[in-house]
Parts: sequence; C-alpha cells; structure tokens
Amino acid sequence: MKELWTTIASLMGVFVFAKTLIPPELQSAVHKLIHLLFSYFSPYRYYEITEIDGVNTNELYHAVQLYLSSSASSATLNRLSLTRGLNSSTITFGLANNARLSDVFNGVSVVWEHIVAPRQSSSGRRFPEEKRSFTLRINRRDKRFIINDYLDFISRKADEIKRNNKDRLLYINSRGWWESVPFKHPSTFETLAMDPAMKTEIKTDLRDFADGQAFYKRTGRAWKRGYLLYGPPGTGKSSMIAAIANFLEYDIYDLELSEVKANSELRKLLMKTTTKSIIVIEDIDCSINLTNRKKPTVSKQRTSGSTDGDLDFKSSPVEPAAFADSESNEGSTSVTLSGLLNFTDGIWSCCGSERIFVFTTNHIEKLDQALLRSGRMDKHIFMSYCSFPALKILLKNYLGCDADAGDIVPEVLEGLEAEIDGAEMTPADIAEVLIKNRRDNSRALTELLAAMKGRSETKSPVNLLCRRLAAEEVAEEKRALNSPKEVDGAAIGGGADLEYTKEWKD
Repeated sequence: MKELWTTIASLMGVFVFAKTLIPPELQSAVHKLIHLLFSYFSPYRYYEITEIDGVNTNELYHAVQLYLSSSASSATLNRLSLTRGLNSSTITFGLANNARLSDVFNGVSVVWEHIVAPRQSSSGRRFPEEKRSFTLRINRRDKRFIINDYLDFISRKADEIKRNNKDRLLYINSRGWWESVPFKHPSTFETLAMDPAMKTEIKTDLRDFADGQAFYKRTGRAWKRGYLLYGPPGTGKSSMIAAIANFLEYDIYDLELSEVKANSELRKLLMKTTTKSIIVIEDIDCSINLTNRKKPTVSKQRTSGSTDGDLDFKSSPVEPAAFADSESNEGSTSVTLSGLLNFTDGIWSCCGSERIFVFTTNHIEKLDQALLRSGRMDKHIFMSYCSFPALKILLKNYLGCDADAGDIVPEVLEGLEAEIDGAEMTPADIAEVLIKNRRDNSRALTELLAAMKGRSETKSPVNLLCRRLAAEEVAEEKRALNSPKEVDGAAIGGGADLEYTKEWKD
C-alpha cells in the first residue's frame, strides 16, 4: 500500500512539473478539446437560462422560477428556499442555491439546477451582485421530442400562476435596477371618488387597450398607451393609478427620475420592465426641468479697450436648465427632456408590449407641449375637486350611507349638493372630515356641511375681492416703507432709516 501511495505522489509531481512547461495558451486549448470530447460523447444536453439577457430581463427565467416554485413545495428535496414578501402572507417555495430538482414531462425525465455565483465586476454597468441562472439537463435522444413543448408548457403554467396570484408587485428603481415589494393598495374603481360617467369612460378605454393586441399590430403601432393625470393635490391621482393596476391586474413600476443618472440608464430601466405593467412618474413637473428647451446663445463682442487678439465675450442670460436638453452633455447626472420623450415615444419605447405610461402633475401648464401630445400622453384626465356624484361615493365608503337609497335626510343632502361646487374641496379634504366622525354619521354630515359653507364663503367673489384689495394695500405700504426717500438731493433708504431722516430734517 505504501508503494502505491508513493507511486501516485510521484505521478502527481511529474504532472505538476510538466504543467509548468506547457504554455497557458496550450493548456486552454487542451481544456477546450477535452470539454468538446466530453460534450460529444455525453448522453445529455445542457441548456442555460440566465436571469439577464444582455440588458433585458429574461422572461423565461422568471417563468421557470414560478413553475419550479410550485413544484418544489411537493418535491422530496433536502434543501428548499422559503421566502415571504413584505406585508405578504404567502410563503413561496423555491430551489436553494445550486440545488437540483427532477421533473417529468410526457414521460421524459429532466433535471433542473439553480446556479448562483458571485458576479464579476463589470465596466460601468449596473447588475445584481449575484449571477443567477437555471440549467436544464435533457437526455440527448429526448431533446427533439420535448424541448419546445416543455418550455411552452412552463410559460403557460407560469402565466396561470400569475393569474391565480392576486398580489400585485410595486417596483422601485435603485442603483440602476428594479427592486419589488408586494402591492396591496385597496383602491378600485368602485371606491374611487369620481364622476361615474368618467369612470365608465376610463374603464372602457383600459379594457380596449388590454384586448387590443390585434388592433395595435394591424395599425403598426406599439402596444402602449399614455395617461396624464392632472389636477390639484388631494384629488386622487395616486388612488387612480392603484385602481388601474387592480382593474387590469398589472404590476407598477414607480420611476424616480432623481435616481436616474443619465438617459442611457433610463433606457435600460425601460427595457427591464415586463409586459402587463404600468410605468409611473409622479409629479413630473417637479422631477426634472421640462420647460426650457432653448439652446443657449452666446454673442461675441469686442470691447473698445481691448487689444488685438483679446476678445471680451458677453453672453446673454441663460438659465442653467437651458443646457439640460443637450445630448452632448454626457457628463450630466440628470435625465434630459429629449431622453424622457424618447423614453415614452421613441424607438426604445417599442422594446416591449402591453405597457401603460402614467404621468401625474399638479401644474399641467409647466409641462412642455411635446410631452403632452398624442402618442406620448394619449389621454388627459383632469382630477377635479369633489363633485356631488363623487361625494355620494365617499359617503357610502366612509359612513355606509347610500344617498340614493334615502339613508340621508333630504334637507341635509340638498344642502350638501348646493354647497359642494362652491366649496372646491378635494376628496382628501372631505375624507378627513368623515374619518374623524365616522362613528357618528349625523355629526359627520353636520360638520361636513359646515366645512363646505365655510369654504364657500371664503371663496365667494366678494371675499376674494376684499382679500385681494387688502393684500394690495399691505403690499403698497411695504413698498412705501422700503422705497428710498430723497432729502436735499441725497437718497435715503426706507424702513429703519425713516426715523433717522425725520430727526435729521428737524
């Protein structure tokens, strides 16, 4: 036995010494040759399905992940990964890192392996820290019988799992990547405080979009649609987005433009979104400068006192935002208007299908007209102050009072109807009054009517005129105090200098 180990050690020493004499290029060629020979004579075929394909997310990877998660719960494996999202009651089973799972399809056995390895640092490109993929092993003789049918079956099964899963996902962008949490917003079109006719119109438009694949293909248009929600704060723009997501059963991608460093990163984020999704940019007027697209102009003038070759360059006043739309400014750390326009209606916006873009703003007048045109923002929805039909929905939601069924005293209901338009209260304002008094319906209605009357009186034309005149009078007094006074040819400042000027004249 001792002689055997001695012989093995000697052979290993000779092998290590010989390896040092072989150039690295030759070693690599030998390894490749051995791998090719092994693959040629191996009875199996291997297929790798990576999480990321270039800059896109691989939808097949997520389909396999969902399919194997449903199979892993009933499989007899020693290691399983268990996950439960934030605010979610569902526990998800999955393959642990580098674990294997056998499956059978049409009588053919296959093996799945979940490969997770640290990702090597890439040059300037943002990827997850780990490289994840699934490896499918199929017997060589069975490949032509099941490979296409099996993968199609997995995709259909994954779609079925998604439909049965009522939880929506809310994605947020961070460090150039999307991170998700369960989306549990309870808002629906039934609970949304809005005119019923407007809600019916929006639901019809959404349904036509979701069922319009053949229409968009026939007309040569990208399967996407843009919505602009505008109006005062508190009118339910965010609730509208949640209602759309719950109505269509779409995921939401909440895009924070301040986290995006360049137009190229914005395009990559767009390509990483999935189908059946809503891409949201809230308060678009506050995200980036979208009003000034003029190119800066610089006029060169020679001063009279300059010598030959010395030029005094004078430039017209230009806002810093004027440079924001220049694509040549590669070092900029903000998204430009042209980048946002291409994001919503450029060539890159067609890299995907069945997606809805939703922008919200409190000040539509601040937005560039190029962003508002059809093709980018196809449908403009004005989220107005609470109307009487919307008020009845709020009363039913918060107090359980059905105005149409006679649950409210007619005199009170008539008073609310008479005051609602002049009060200009948002659904959020009315909801706050109802929430505070939700245990006493009578008190809630009384306080709501009083609040509406107070708002109406404050906003009456006479009061508005009086307040404007008072404001102008106060402004005039301030200008008089701050304006300089001329005494014996000398300009004396206003304000605190007035007492000193009076004493000096006396």
